[in-house]
Amino acid sequence: MASRKVLFIGLVWPEPTSSAAGTRIIQLVQLFLANGDEVHFASAASKSDFSFELTAIGVIEHEIKLNDSSFNEWLANLNPNIVVFDRFMIEEQYGWRVQQECPNAMRILDTEDLHFLRHARQQSIKHSTGLDLYNDVTKRELASILRCDLSLIISQVEMDLLQTFNISNQILYYLPFLEQEITTIEHWKTFEERKDFVFIGNYLHEPNWQTLQYLKTSVWPLLRKKLPEASLHIYGAYATEKVTQLQNTREKFFVHGRAENAREIIAQYRILLAPLLFGAGVKGKFIDAMQTGTPIASSVVGAEGMANGLDWAGVINNNLEAFVDETLAFYQNEIQWKQAQQNGIKIINELYSKNKFEAPFLERIIAIEENLNGHQQQNFFGEILKHQTLQSTKYMSLWIEEKNKKA
Repeated sequence: MASRKVLFIGLVWPEPTSSAAGTRIIQLVQLFLANGDEVHFASAASKSDFSFELTAIGVIEHEIKLNDSSFNEWLANLNPNIVVFDRFMIEEQYGWRVQQECPNAMRILDTEDLHFLRHARQQSIKHSTGLDLYNDVTKRELASILRCDLSLIISQVEMDLLQTFNISNQILYYLPFLEQEITTIEHWKTFEERKDFVFIGNYLHEPNWQTLQYLKTSVWPLLRKKLPEASLHIYGAYATEKVTQLQNTREKFFVHGRAENAREIIAQYRILLAPLLFGAGVKGKFIDAMQTGTPIASSVVGAEGMANGLDWAGVINNNLEAFVDETLAFYQNEIQWKQAQQNGIKIINELYSKNKFEAPFLERIIAIEENLNGHQQQNFFGEILKHQTLQSTKYMSLWIEEKNKKA
């Protein structure tokens, strides 16, 4: 088919060296580029020193304004065939403008992970209450999913969760991280060549910050008692003072800051230590670990949705003492360690191989495009949510725009 214009609207400019979200959006961009599509990326955010050079891979970049009708004129001139919203907040901000100017464009929501699930888990831990999925974030995110023609879901667990809210499979698509298969491991460091533990994460992301504190106060003191010669090395983007001040050389707790290449860093260590307390989606750090033959010690919520029934690449345990004991066993037992490594290879090759997902995904898009009107009529609740009586985000945006004109 003829080349299409695909517009990505980003919450931020992608930073694949900072977060898994940045990696995910770049994978999607590259998928459309490889398909021969003309890809545009727009964002109202400021670029950072770590923003990916999209122009270097053939993407056309655009700086846009939030809550500004100049976006409408620009969008009408661009006239994209497909618009990809980077997370539901972006769909809330720009979706109604896309509907107004390009009603025939297919709208895709990249959820990254289900924010309402992560939010509910965070609130549950913060307030020591049961899990309450029926919150305002849930209502907003589900409304955004319903307004779009297709929403990309990164975890099978999240696909199943959306079924409990009666969201039709017709507007959902399971698309995990798109990885190269692992075909050779000769270049990996051996068990003997590795030592110590590593944790990595973007510390603007609350689950990573909470996990880091848990490592510092609970996990590492217990693990270090049993393995006094080992060190824990902390890497990650946006390590502010509250992160760096956790450094303690006497405790062998080292904070290094940003990793230019996460996989190269993780590959140096014997175990990725990541007992996440809450979160959602698929963990990019775990993909990186498996891609470098590094076993993972995690919690139930950390490993959730990652192995889909296959044997895990390391430890899964929520009990602190049991977690430490099992982690110690993997650290000291080469046979167990190598088995975890093999499990990781199987997980990547069977569940995350880009070769298995890219072509069917593109075919699904074509099928929807060929009957977009019929597809939207089948999702009539989504059409109702686009009606002006329910467009609170539209009128809030217009109010802000008028307010800004008077400022």
